[in-house]
Amino acid sequence: MAHVATWKKDLVEELVQDMREYPVVAVVDMHGIPGQQVQSMRAGLRAHAKLKMTKNKLMLLAIEEAAKEKPGILGLKDSVHGQCAIVTTDIDPFKLFKKLEATMTAAPAKEGQLAPYDIVVPKGPTPFGPGPIIGELQKIGLPAAIDAGKIVIKKDTTLVKEGEPIPGPVAAMLPKLEILPMVVGMDLRAAYEDGVIYGRDVLDIPEDYYATMFATAAHNALALGVSIAFPTKETIVPLIAKAFRESMGLSIEAAIPTKENIDRLLAKADAQMLALASASGYTSDEIAARLSSAAAAAPVASAAAEAPVEEKVEEEEEEVSEEEAAAGLSALFG
Repeated sequence: MAHVATWKKDLVEELVQDMREYPVVAVVDMHGIPGQQVQSMRAGLRAHAKLKMTKNKLMLLAIEEAAKEKPGILGLKDSVHGQCAIVTTDIDPFKLFKKLEATMTAAPAKEGQLAPYDIVVPKGPTPFGPGPIIGELQKIGLPAAIDAGKIVIKKDTTLVKEGEPIPGPVAAMLPKLEILPMVVGMDLRAAYEDGVIYGRDVLDIPEDYYATMFATAAHNALALGVSIAFPTKETIVPLIAKAFRESMGLSIEAAIPTKENIDRLLAKADAQMLALASASGYTSDEIAARLSSAAAAAPVASAAAEAPVEEKVEEEEEEVSEEEAAAGLSALFG
């Protein structure tokens, strides 16, 4: 059995202890971050987190040991590769992601690194005066010329396309042109909390996402509660308002006058009067006058209509009396 250095055992034990103590454990990408910047980042996290860098094998051993108490933490093993570090913290994964994202800074490119986007040198003056550097610019493919005592680039020029390796001469020239295409900082690959592994795709969300989502959910819940007439502290006022509106609408539709709807009924009648006037060619005042005359004449017309009926009844009674008399005389005279 190979001898394991004491310092390695101690480091693994320290990592395991931190993973057990803190609720959140994360794996962060440290590729390309200068040592001085790492120290600065570590100092910025010190109040709420610990950052430890070591060999990947030791980190994997620590995760496996911590999994005896936190089984779900094994999901972090897939994120341990390349240059990375372990962060243990009491900050929730989403806030941790934002905190680490704030460490990202622009950095110069190195030879062989892949361009994160199309690296374009814009048309216009450069920081350089006339001199041998114009040849270097032309050598890497830039259409450089001297104009008004300055070296200028004649047109926008793409030096490296996204995803292509950056050549050495281009990497050396870009900082001189004040172009820093790379971004370095602690990039959170995955985080563990309460048995759940959160990937970068889950954690990388807009700052107001949850606030917006919560507001939408609250609005939808209130709408559903009102729709199904479910009384709660939040829905009771909208429910009463809805019931009032519906009862008001029903009473107006049925033309049942109440203290609350009389103004609306009158307004509805006025609107109907205007519509009738428009269709008939009369003015609304003329229609109102005709309606008033019709209403006044209605009792007279009713009495006149009933009179013939009474006379007819009397006539029928008289006819019956004559028939009865005739029948009586016939009986007398056989």
